[in-house]
Formats: sequence, structure tokens, C-alpha cells
Amino acid sequence: MKTEEALFANDTFYLTFTSKNFEAMDRLWATEHPTLCIHPGWPALTERKDVVESWKRILENPGQPGMDFYNASALVVGDIVLVTCYEELSDSIMVATNGFVEERGVIKLFHHHAGPCAQPPRPTSAESDRAV
Repeated sequence: MKTEEALFANDTFYLTFTSKNFEAMDRLWATEHPTLCIHPGWPALTERKDVVESWKRILENPGQPGMDFYNASALVVGDIVLVTCYEELSDSIMVATNGFVEERGVIKLFHHHAGPCAQPPRPTSAESDRAV
């Protein structure tokens, strides 16, 4: 898997979140690879059904604010790619890690972890985000 593919999948993840498209979110998550999702303040979710249900609850919440993300960078670790970025919500900035793996030729999300960032960096240009 190339870093560009993982960065595109990361963009897709945030577009899916912003558009509150649960069906697309469900399709984005891995079905064969183990999963791990840690939402800020939640316990770790390790079963795919629990991960997908958590996203359903989040995306169906009418009070859930939108989110922007910036400074995405990719790190290849064996057969997976880890993408780190910053999530900008209405009142806070989180640092996030999203893990991607290839399943049957399709890039799938298997890991998401976000937590508060006390001193986030400023956004940089898209071109510099893509090189790691």
C-alpha cells in the first residue's frame, strides 16, 4: 500500500464523518483485520460491531458538530500505514491516528484514536502534509 492511498483513505474517513454518512463509514472499516477505536473519553472498542455501532451513534447525533482536519502525514509500518493528523472541532483540537490496511485490494480503516492536544501545531500547506 502506498502512502498516497492511505492519505486518500484518510481524507475519505473525514469526508464520511462530516457528511454523517453511516453506510460509507461502515464500508470504510475493515472486516477481516482486527479493529481498534478509541474516541476521546470512551473505553477502547476492539470488536468491529462495537466500533461500527459507536460511529452510528455519533453520526446520528443531531448535535454532533462538523470537523476539519489538517497536517496529515503517513508512516508505513510493514503492511499497514498509520496516518496522524489534527482534528479541529468547534471548541478543541484533537490529535488523531488512523490505521489503514489492505483487504482484498481495498484500503480499509482498522484503527482510529483521537485525544485532546494542548499545544497543536498550525496547519501547513497540503503539499508538505503528503511527504513522510
